[in-house]
Amino acid sequence: MTVAKKMQQFAEKSSWIRKMFEEGARMKAKYGADNVFDFSLGNPDVPPPPKFSQVLKDLAIHDKPGVHAYMPNGGYPYVREALAHRLSQEQGVDIDHGDILMTCGAAGGLNVIMKALLDPGDEVIILAPFFVEYHFYIDNHGGVARVVPTDEEFNIDFAALESALNDKTKIVLINSPNNPTGQVYSEEAIQRLGKMLDDFGEKCCNTIYLVSDEPYRKIVFDDCRVPSIMAATTNSLVVSSYSKDLSLPGERIGYIGVHPDMKYKNSLLDAMTLANRILGFVNAPALMQRVVEQLQDVTVDTSIYAGRREKFCAILDKAGFEYVKPKGAFYLFPKSPIDDVEFCTILQREKILAVPGRGFGMPGYFRLAFCVDDKVIENSAAAFQRAMDRANK
Repeated sequence: MTVAKKMQQFAEKSSWIRKMFEEGARMKAKYGADNVFDFSLGNPDVPPPPKFSQVLKDLAIHDKPGVHAYMPNGGYPYVREALAHRLSQEQGVDIDHGDILMTCGAAGGLNVIMKALLDPGDEVIILAPFFVEYHFYIDNHGGVARVVPTDEEFNIDFAALESALNDKTKIVLINSPNNPTGQVYSEEAIQRLGKMLDDFGEKCCNTIYLVSDEPYRKIVFDDCRVPSIMAATTNSLVVSSYSKDLSLPGERIGYIGVHPDMKYKNSLLDAMTLANRILGFVNAPALMQRVVEQLQDVTVDTSIYAGRREKFCAILDKAGFEYVKPKGAFYLFPKSPIDDVEFCTILQREKILAVPGRGFGMPGYFRLAFCVDDKVIENSAAAFQRAMDRANK
């Protein structure tokens, strides 16, 4: 076998979502797509805003010399200027275009941050449940993931977090709105978190960076507000993308924003700009940078996701499932009535595809993505009831 042993091990650990995706393709081929209820993949199905198509068409006909050439590794300055203006409003601080790096999606941005900040053995705290790839991004750059549980409603457990902090802690990585729970951390919690990290870092003579992964920031419900992490600590970075709020996951366009008053900011920006190049990204896609420059205040129709959430919650309520109603993103994370892998097997028998919670670091739950057609949700009601009845026998 020529494949690295570590990659073989990683493939086994990361297989849950892909397994469900592949099983979904098999089942749809066998039973017909209309008879399979696939909630396994967080692939946004709401179309991009109409303005996206128009801007894309307008820019695609430009044939000025150099329009597809290399640019500064951090991205086009005028694109970063537009993004800095919006982030300044979101974060409540005065961000300059030099504090922004354009990246190949949020995933590329997180890898750039890890490459720039981590020495071998440095620890990154992640909160369970977490996005499945975090472990791998951290390992890519010699770091060690330290998993800290959240409370029963998936909010930050500050006692558990404080116990995990040590002199090797370099980054605390949060994801709000959260995948897979849809939880949004409150402003009070973010302020408390920032102070805790600053105080602990000062005591240990070590900077602890708060990194917020925010691709779902604009997909929130019930007038929920995602608070600023830059208002909580100067040692903060925001990483995000246009994958979810513009429905452009395949275009791989994202960004990093650095607090303008961060100590050693310029050294970090230089390191991240270099990382963007030597990791092989070189720069974010040129055409998509030019497109999103004109779409800073545009988003998909989030009322579609809000309506689906209500439909799905009504089905789960009727079938007797327990869950925390999501404040954002497009996922539900119900408790499993039995072992989560066993229950997802029962769901498959009812032609429902869900992902076991252990894939997100939290056994005993399962994830349902409601970025699917309304009819898929509506037609799944009887199957969910049958699955719950089977589990309770």
